[in-house]
Amino acid sequence: MAQRISRAKQNIKAAGGRFAMPSDVERAERLNAVMHVLYLIFNEGYTASSGDALNRVDLSNEAIRLARLLHALLPEDAEASALLALMLLTDARRAARTGALGEVIPLDEQDRSLWDRKAIAEGTALVERGLAGGRIGAYGAQAAIAAIHDEAPTAESTDWQQILGYYDLLNEMSDNPMVTLNRAVAVAMVHGPARGLALLDELATDERITGHYRLDAVRGHLLERSGDRDGAIRHFTAAAERTTSTPEQNYLRAKVARLAAR
Repeated sequence: MAQRISRAKQNIKAAGGRFAMPSDVERAERLNAVMHVLYLIFNEGYTASSGDALNRVDLSNEAIRLARLLHALLPEDAEASALLALMLLTDARRAARTGALGEVIPLDEQDRSLWDRKAIAEGTALVERGLAGGRIGAYGAQAAIAAIHDEAPTAESTDWQQILGYYDLLNEMSDNPMVTLNRAVAVAMVHGPARGLALLDELATDERITGHYRLDAVRGHLLERSGDRDGAIRHFTAAAERTTSTPEQNYLRAKVARLAAR
């Protein structure tokens, strides 16, 4: 290892490289890259993209540990604080997301007494501090949405109007099809499933998300809410065929079976 380090130093010296503090622009770019990687690690841990388990706790816990370290190093950085808040508020629901057999339990059916209230309190405090600062970024908006969900005592009491406002803000900040997909759900909850389905029709032309199982899953959900049982079955079936996550496949197929039995 010492020899490798020595050779690396010699190569850097020969190439004319030097170590120096980055400019403000470079620092911001590097910090954004670090936060994005942590965000992706957490998301993969919270909902694994493939395999037999819904969660990969090792990944989500490591992402939270590193986000805490980043927040400790940069306590005044609003987005670093918001990223930690988002992870805490999301991970707080982990114990309620699966049943005894590992089956997926959707947010509106979860036993909220299983949610980690300590993590929710910590995450909410970070969100409130960020909002008080008068500046909000993408992680801040997502953390605020997570806080609204976590603070609602029941699914029915969720403030979807406020959630939609934050998704509108996120939509203006970035051109992200997943944000648009989640916004369609919020629109449907506020204005009815027909409005949400119309947004999905527009989104379906976006090549970045065309064929993604979540597009079919959300469409199936909104069609079910609108009373279109056959359409819901068709899209839940398509979503089950496209996802590589076994728990999500089982959940979607169970949805199809329940709808078919009606």
